[in-house]
Formats: sequence, C-alpha cells, structure tokens
Amino acid sequence: MKRTYLLVALLSLTLGSCKDDFLALSPISQASTTTFYKTSSDLLNALNGAYGALQLNGQYGQYYVVSEVPSDDTRPVLSGSVTDQDEFDKFYLRTTNPYLAARWSDGYRGIYRCNAIIDRSAGVTMDEALKSRILGEAKFLRALMYFNLVRVFGDVPLVVKEIIDPQEGYDYGRAPVADVYAQIVKDLTDAETVLDVSYTGANVGRATRGAAKSLLGKVYLTQRKYADAATKLKEVIDAGTYDLLPSYASVFQASNKNHKESIFDVQYKKGSIGEGSSFANQYAPENSGNAVIQFGGGGNNQPTPDMIAAYEPGDLRKDVSLATSYTNASGANVDYNFIRKYRDAPIINNDSEDNWPVLRYADVLLMYAEALNETGKTADALPYLNRVRTRAGLAAKTATEVGTQAAMRLALEQERRVELAFEGHRWFDLVRTGRALPVLQAKAAAIGIKTNLTENNLVFPIPQSQIDINRSKITQNQGY
Repeated sequence: MKRTYLLVALLSLTLGSCKDDFLALSPISQASTTTFYKTSSDLLNALNGAYGALQLNGQYGQYYVVSEVPSDDTRPVLSGSVTDQDEFDKFYLRTTNPYLAARWSDGYRGIYRCNAIIDRSAGVTMDEALKSRILGEAKFLRALMYFNLVRVFGDVPLVVKEIIDPQEGYDYGRAPVADVYAQIVKDLTDAETVLDVSYTGANVGRATRGAAKSLLGKVYLTQRKYADAATKLKEVIDAGTYDLLPSYASVFQASNKNHKESIFDVQYKKGSIGEGSSFANQYAPENSGNAVIQFGGGGNNQPTPDMIAAYEPGDLRKDVSLATSYTNASGANVDYNFIRKYRDAPIINNDSEDNWPVLRYADVLLMYAEALNETGKTADALPYLNRVRTRAGLAAKTATEVGTQAAMRLALEQERRVELAFEGHRWFDLVRTGRALPVLQAKAAAIGIKTNLTENNLVFPIPQSQIDINRSKITQNQGY
C-alpha cells in the first residue's frame, strides 16, 4: 500500500525548533504557532509532521544503534577511527556520543510537535469526532516517543505542554521514571478510547486502537505489571483485528506492507521524495557494490556469530532475516554476515519502501505468553508460544519441555530473539526481564566488552550537551 502520511515541507518551518541542541521544544517564531493552527487541514498537516518525526535518525532512522548493537545480536562496522557505534557494542560510551545526542534531540523534537497539536487543537473549529481521533493519535505518538526515551536514559524531562518561550525550557529537570511511565499510561489510555479500529485508503498506517492497546501492554510488561499487561494484550487478541500471516517471509515484503500482522509501522515511501527508508542500504555488506543491493551497502548492524547460531535447524525465519555470504560481481563467494529482512530495491541510495515494524501481532502473542507465565499461568502461555513457532516451521514445544515458569521464560526469550530479530527488541527485552547483565557478562570476551557491566549500564549517558546547557537541572546518570 502507499505510504499514508508524508512530512510536508511547511512543517519544517512551523514545527521546527530555535535550538536543536536543547529540548527541541520551542518554535522558530512566535508567528508560526499563533497563525498555523486554524483549520482541520492545519491540524492534520501538523499531525503528519508528528508522524514524520518517527523517521528521524534519532528515532527510528537509526534505532538499531540503541536497541540492537548493545545486545548480543548485532555488532557495528568499524570505519577507521569512527567508533561511535562500537561504544554501544562494547560499553565504553562517551557522554558526547552523537547517537545519544540525536536520540535526545529527535525524541523531543517529535514530542514538541505532539504537544503543539494537543494544546492548539482547542482553538480549531472542526468535526469533534475527527478532532478526538487526531488528539488520540498525537497522544499515542507522544507516549511512544517518551517510552523510547525513558528506556534509553531513565529519568528524563517530562514536558506535556507546548513551550512558546525558549527560556521556559530551562525550567525542566529530569522527572522520575515512575512519573514518565504514568504519563505514558495516561496518554495511551486516553488514545485507546478514541482511535479507530482500522483505516482505509490514505489513512492506512495511522495509529489504531489496537496499536494503543498493544503499546500499553508492552509498557505494563516493561513495568512488570504482568496482570495489567495480560489483560490489555488479551483485548488485542480477542478483538480479532490481527493475525499471523501464513508465511514469515511475506511479513517483510515491501509490496505487502500494512498487512494483517502489522499493528504499527513507521511508514516509508520511496520515489526520490525524501520519504524512503535506508535500512536496505545501511545493512547490506560494505564494499559489495551492487551485488546485494543497488547502490551498495554500509555494512551496519551485522548479525553476530552467536545470533546466527541461535536459530534451530529448519527455522524458516533464518534465511529471511540474515545471510552469511554473497556472490560478488566476479562470481566469487564472499563471507559476510548481514541482515536481509529489509531488502526492497531502492530508487536511489537510501530510498527504499521498507517500513520499520514497531508493533506486530507475533510480538503481542509472545508478550501475552510472557505475562501469563509471570502470573503463574505457564500452561496457558504454551499455545501462544507455539503459534509463533509453528509458523516458523518448528515443532511445537511440549508441556514437558516448558512446564516450569523458569523453562518458559527461557523459551520465550529465545523465541523473541529469533522471531523479532533486527526489529529493535533484543536489548530492551534483556533489560526488561533482568537478563541483560547475566547474558552479556557470559559473552563479554566474545563481544569485546570493555567494562565490568553493572546496573548503571542498563541506561545510557545523558548527552553532555544537555548538561552543559542546563547544569542546574540536568544531571548525569550514575557511572558516566
């Protein structure tokens, strides 16, 4: 299907920021906020801009740097003296790392856009049902952006209003994690009551009721509120809106995107219009020319040998997700581990049709199984684990194999690893389940980790630029 919302040029002026290195919360000019939000079209265009913020490098454009490289699944390519991604892989992060700065600034740039929509909507005369839906979408997006910030940095400034005066940005210090999660839950609870169940035509790809419920279930799971997570995720399952596609490969075909398994994707549209995705080129082997993908590859986010070995024999997902070699232009075989999950042919370099899957139904099934298991319902969790396994061509697990809570935990950890490989889940899964330290410490030598990992490493440093700008309010995480 066609991409359904594009970042219109107008929004780069009306929804920009006067200080990209600060919270990215204040507009370029007073006039931009006082004259833009007048009609329903204005509000919808502003909302499209909020969706467009998800494409930014500090959000999902280079999400793999904070979500996969720190885990045991992938490692970065090293180019000369450039080690910015390697710092995440081996845990010697500088507070001046540019990926941290982008994660912060692009996250708050998107939050600013959502806040402006929510605050300015009151002054727009339009159909009230449509306005409610727009507010629900903006709250969903704000919740998603805060969820990604709080998981990366821990305590973060909690700003839920439009800031007109740039000076006001200096009033915000870091809010406790619990307060940030409370706002995320509130936004998603509000959103699920007003969002549509599904969309057609040009609106396909917008946040739905199922997306809000699914994300809320993931939030509860992250907070270890397992009963709440089970309740919310069961609502998604019982609604019958989503289902697993028969073929795992078809889940990632760009020509088939926004399908029945897709709950929420970051949308991309190729065509030399600045809306295409770069994943196919980012992940293809470095120095491979056009042998793997037109315009070559960057060699980023390479699957580790440990990740490759994690697949069981006969798992249909392995060849869809990765490759360990390619044939070059001379017909020779070249050994090289790379991701194949995103492989749409680009129009120009970094201009493919591949969406980024934020939430899909297989994730919901596995999260629900996890929530059931953590509430003592291990037997009830088994069918949901097996639905995912059998689609992958694997034998169903038996109650004998995973009859205990501990055994089910490990089975779900394994299944999430291979089912959701290279979709930005592994690091956060390990942190959520308390498994990051034991898993990575056991593989420290193979990975080349340069520090003795502690609880401090479960969040990353606050960008030094933020501390330098506002030392009285913004403090550094312990251990950095």
